[in-house]
Amino acid sequence: MKSVRVTLPNTVESLPMKRTNLSEVSSNQSSTSAPVKVQFVEAEPDHAGQRIDNFLRTFLKGVPKSMIYRILRKGEVRVNKKRVKPEYKLEGGDVIRIPPVRVSDAPETPSPKLAKIASLEQHILFEDSHLIVFNKPSGIAVHGGSGLSFGLIEGLRALRPDAKFMELVHRLDRDTSGCILVAKKRSALRHMHEQLRNGQMDKRYQALVAGQWPSTRFKVKAPLQKNILQSGERLVSVNEQGKPSETRYRILQQFDDATLVEASPITGRTHQIRVHCLHAGHPIACDDKYGDSDFDRLMKKRGLNRLFLHAASLRLMHPKTEEQVTFTAPLDEQLTQTLAALTE
Repeated sequence: MKSVRVTLPNTVESLPMKRTNLSEVSSNQSSTSAPVKVQFVEAEPDHAGQRIDNFLRTFLKGVPKSMIYRILRKGEVRVNKKRVKPEYKLEGGDVIRIPPVRVSDAPETPSPKLAKIASLEQHILFEDSHLIVFNKPSGIAVHGGSGLSFGLIEGLRALRPDAKFMELVHRLDRDTSGCILVAKKRSALRHMHEQLRNGQMDKRYQALVAGQWPSTRFKVKAPLQKNILQSGERLVSVNEQGKPSETRYRILQQFDDATLVEASPITGRTHQIRVHCLHAGHPIACDDKYGDSDFDRLMKKRGLNRLFLHAASLRLMHPKTEEQVTFTAPLDEQLTQTLAALTE
């Protein structure tokens, strides 16, 4: 295998059938609050293997999942004139009948002329016809919602209005910076998701943690359970009833009151690295959920006012060439200056 390293800073059925090719439909298509007529959509080869329920959730933006499963159950959705179950997997050339449904108004796409949107361009580490590798700044959510007008994926769609498909491959917490993958083809998304499921993608983070990380501690294995508070906030804790989770660690640099570690998550649980660091007795600097207030005050005196967790590198198989590629994202100025201050 060749290795490449990339390092960079319902109407009636008797009506005439009108088919829509999926390439004409953007994954973030505009939606309307008014009912639409029955649609007949022809699946492309790139959609082969996708479940019909997942396809409908993407095609019918704003439609509740309960309605999607109801129209499937009632047989209002047909594939090649036949009723199908939610788990039916599409094949190229399938003709999908979609009944008229009421769709909630979609939020207006942010303008690419907005300064925040335009600034995203400089954070693109790599881009080709299949994927984008992005160095996400801290403070940017990966998608809109919860009072946010837009997130990273909405911003990238605004920057690339001609892109017919663009979806996140994985996620990063809002306050975490660094490498994140965006697929530009559904086939690329499936390929990279398979790598994630099979443990074939290597993700490495850098974290500044409190105290002296033991040189003999190379991993943390602790089951994690996610809890959703009434406010909607997600909190994760170590719990025997939780999902098996493992993170491997390596010391990069030690300071008087802190340690810079490399963290490699073997599993991909919510807040995994942050909670495992806390469980090990070495919380990450300026972590507002799982941090230590005394340590955070000390780090703020060194100029740090953001979570010191950075997705430093990604190694994966390119979804088209199947060559092994590595992408690295440099630490931002604040993190670099914090480390410099710790050595003084």
